[in-house]
Formats: sequence, C-alpha cells, structure tokens
Amino acid sequence: MTPIVVAAVLLAALTHASWNALAHGIRDQLLAFTLVGGGGSLCGAVLACFAPLPAAGAWPPLLVSALLHVVYQLLLMRSFQMGEFGQMYPIARGTAPLVVTVLAAVFVHELPDAWQLAGVLLASAGLVGVALWGLRRKKPAGHADAGAAGATEADTSAEPAEPDESAESDEGGRGGGTPQWPALAAAVGTGLAIASYTVVDGVGVRASGTSLGYIAWLMLLEGLAIPLWALARWRGALVAALRPIALRGLLGGVLSVAAYGLVLWAQTRAPLAPVAALRESSIIAGAAIGALFFKERFGWPRTAASVLMVGGIALMLHGT
Repeated sequence: MTPIVVAAVLLAALTHASWNALAHGIRDQLLAFTLVGGGGSLCGAVLACFAPLPAAGAWPPLLVSALLHVVYQLLLMRSFQMGEFGQMYPIARGTAPLVVTVLAAVFVHELPDAWQLAGVLLASAGLVGVALWGLRRKKPAGHADAGAAGATEADTSAEPAEPDESAESDEGGRGGGTPQWPALAAAVGTGLAIASYTVVDGVGVRASGTSLGYIAWLMLLEGLAIPLWALARWRGALVAALRPIALRGLLGGVLSVAAYGLVLWAQTRAPLAPVAALRESSIIAGAAIGALFFKERFGWPRTAASVLMVGGIALMLHGT
C-alpha cells in the first residue's frame, strides 16, 4: 500500500469509530440508525447526481452489498443494545480481517504474502483477547437486569447507568449476566457481515469504473431500509421522536459515507485483506472513545490488544 492509501484507510478507521460512537450514544438505537441511514441516503442521492453511473457489471454485487449492509446494521444495533461500546465495537470490527483474508483468497484469488498474513494474525490475536476478556466473570448484580430486559416499545436501547468500577466491564447496566453470549453472538455476526460486504464491495467497486458512483448508489440504497422500518413503527410520531437527536444522527450518517467511501477507494488501489485489517485499527479509537465518553474502563487487556494491533499493522505495511 502506498502512503496515501494507508492515510486514507486510517482516516476511515477514525471516522468509522466516531459515527459508531454517535449512534451508540443515542438511547433508542432504531432512531439512531434511522438518522444514520437517512443521512447516508441523502449524501448518496446528492453524490449520485454528479458521479458517473456504475458499469453494468457492478450492479449485482452492489445490490447484494446493500442487503448485507442492512443485515450488518440490524446486528450492530442489537450488539449496541446489549453491550458496552468499548467491547462490542472491537469484537464486531475484529472478526472481519481474518474472514476477509480467507474470502479474498477463495473468491478474488488474492493470496497474502508472509508479512501480510503474519500481520493479520497478530492483529486478530489482539482482538480475540478483547473478546475473551469481555467474557470473564461479571458481578451478578440485579442492576444489570435493565439492559438484559431489552427495551420498551418507545425505547429499544436502555440508557446505560453510571459505570460500576468494581465490575470492570459490566456494560454500565447493559446485557447483565455471566457471560454475555447474546451480545457476543450479535457482535460476531456483525463482523461476519462486515467481512462479507467487504469482499463483495471489493469486487463491485473494481467493476464499477467509478468508486464515487458506487458509494453513492450503495449508500442511497442501503440507507433506506432502517428509516422505512422506523416509519412503519412510529408512524406520525417519527418526526417528533427524531427532532431532539437529529443533528447527531445525521452527522453520523455523513461520517459513515465518508468512512466507507475512503475504504472503497482504497480497495481499488490495494489488496482487500491488508485494507480490511488496517481499517480495523478503528478498534483502538473505539476503545478510547468508550473510555473517554462512555466512562468504560480501558484496562490493560485493551492496552495489550492495541499494542498487538499496531504490531500487526506494522507487519502488514512491511510487506507492501
């Protein structure tokens, strides 16, 4: 990868962690992702007016990718409802690099060299550590029941309580229980969806002839599903429910377009596996955001995972 590609992917990683944090910070995850999707669709519609239309061969993967993105959003919403940001985000993102490496080798015939493979494995090892650390025994307190019970009809994501320092990753009241298997399953499923659409988009954007046109139509199509679901559920009350959080949610949508647009551009100029792994440096930003803004403990396991992630990135870049 050239320095400009590396810089673009690292910027995408920071931007991605930021929009996920904005979405996680909104009480009702359906409303949050309605605004993110709506903002993404709006940006896509504007871009589509100026960008060339993708080539005919790009449309089948583009449509498949739009469906996979909807699945990804639903699973991400579920993981955010049940777990803390600093744990769910790294697991969801960290599942993808190894899977992308395998899928890219099988379907795109991109075989990583020894340095790239070592880097992907090292980075993934750190992320597995984050996942296992999150499954350690938690304080079986009754205050965790608020998150496990899900949400009311008007609030699909319980508001996290103040963190309990004695129960390091109790998720601030979300997803109590020992361990959080449903939250973990949702996060891992999110990662599998990420890996799937990453490879599909790698094929599609290369066939499109225009990375800008591809991202425009992808965001326009995939961003409509969650808002339509919210409209069916909230009906006439949707606008009033969205108004207090509109600015944060729409900003998240704009950031999501910028983040994935940078990744798609990078995929036209570098192999898929290193781009996917480098992109997951966002887990460091995600864990830091969780500690700074959601009062979640960073802890030595996340510090160690961050060190392994940086070491993995260095190995991947050594081989390029």
